[in-house]
Amino acid sequence: MPLYQVIVLAIVQSLTEFLPISSTAHLREIPLLLGWDNPWLNSLDFDIMLHLGTLMALVAYFFRDWIQLTAQGFGLSQPHDPVLARNRKLFWLLAIATIPVAVLGYLFKELAEGPALRNSLVIGSMLILVGLVMYLAERLGQFKRDIGQVSLLDSVWIGLAQALAIVPGVSRSGITISAGLFRNLDRYAAARFSFLLATPALAGAAFKAFLDFRKHGMTPGMEVPIVVGVLVSAISGWLVIAFFLRFLRTHTLRFFVYYRIIFGIIVIALAVFVRRTG
Repeated sequence: MPLYQVIVLAIVQSLTEFLPISSTAHLREIPLLLGWDNPWLNSLDFDIMLHLGTLMALVAYFFRDWIQLTAQGFGLSQPHDPVLARNRKLFWLLAIATIPVAVLGYLFKELAEGPALRNSLVIGSMLILVGLVMYLAERLGQFKRDIGQVSLLDSVWIGLAQALAIVPGVSRSGITISAGLFRNLDRYAAARFSFLLATPALAGAAFKAFLDFRKHGMTPGMEVPIVVGVLVSAISGWLVIAFFLRFLRTHTLRFFVYYRIIFGIIVIALAVFVRRTG
């Protein structure tokens, strides 16, 4: 696979994994729009590259948070962040919130990765539908609670929302941030909880991809593209996380709502056009 395609898709992955606009939708539709018909896009090599890069970005950005959360979860003192220190059970709340996606991901993995859901009509529809959910979350949320006030009910609600992200086009960050806003978390808190929650989910996906990778081995000649893809995805992912969290301190999700709806309409329109001309 040409290195320029690896770099472009690694950047697309980092942007769309952390911004609420669906990584699956963009990683499927952009190569189609650009005419990149490369079997490597559906390979284990590509899968491990994407998961490992974004996981590295999350771990690097939230490393001190995870140290504090883990220490607090086991009754130790680690006063890095006073807001996190007010919620000493947050480590276990994140663990509970991870259960739904682990269970549903295991049960419906083949369906989610099959042609029934991984097609342009479904992806376009989900882009629009979740965009409307984000709009409602913005309208109805009261933005009055921070991450130090996350409760068991909040974690279960957001965890169930994350499980919906197995459907292509939903967006893990989009649906979990919206769920947090519906529970009256402020935007920054909802996004921070969403990213912390994504860490074990992506770690599980990366571990599964790594086991498959070890079983089947690396495609000959793909060593350099994989290393480049992981590094580009990790660095750009870290920058996107930093930007988005800062953005949400002073801005709404309205831009991303509009983007999702417009992109969803384009995806559906192109799918219908291709069917009619095919």
